[in-house]
Amino acid sequence: MANTTSAKKATRKIARRTAVNKSRRTQMRGAVRTVEEAIKTGDRAAAAKALANAEPALMRAAQRNIIHKNNASRKVSRLTAQIAKLAQ
Repeated sequence: MANTTSAKKATRKIARRTAVNKSRRTQMRGAVRTVEEAIKTGDRAAAAKALANAEPALMRAAQRNIIHKNNASRKVSRLTAQIAKLAQ
């Protein structure tokens, strides 16, 4: 348990940031999920449109240190490759 005033304030700040980050992470995962579902159904147009929404969400999450930058880039790259494979 925090004893000092500054430690109590830090605890409050951490709780606020956690709530915000959790919301952003959920939103990002939802965007990625819509792309994956479109890929699974085989709908290339819908998948490409969903990726156009998911890519900025992933990069924003990386910028705000919710996920690592390389992790976001890797996810975008793999989703793009899966969409490209649908064209064949």
